[in-house]
Amino acid sequence: MKKKLFTGTLILAFISIASAVSAQTHTPEITKRQENQQARIAQGVKSGQLTAKESEHLESREAKIRHDKKMAKSDGKVTHAEREKLRHEENRTSKAIYHQKHDAQHR
Repeated sequence: MKKKLFTGTLILAFISIASAVSAQTHTPEITKRQENQQARIAQGVKSGQLTAKESEHLESREAKIRHDKKMAKSDGKVTHAEREKLRHEENRTSKAIYHQKHDAQHR
């Protein structure tokens, strides 16, 4: 009886540790923001609000965020500081998209 209880507890502990480790690299908010910002850039190009050079610059900013996100996940844990850095980059890029879309330049 004790052996079955110990084995069950051990399996449960292993499952909870495995799920906790995978949750440490899970970044759904950042991923969703990246998708939204990509859509905003594409819409700006389609509507003519963004020039080719502007969209190229914004795309390079998004690529840097993707790279930074990949590096944050590389050690198996995205720390609070890494998440804050990614959020800060996303906020700055979001503002840049807004400003570029609402300036007086057209293609």
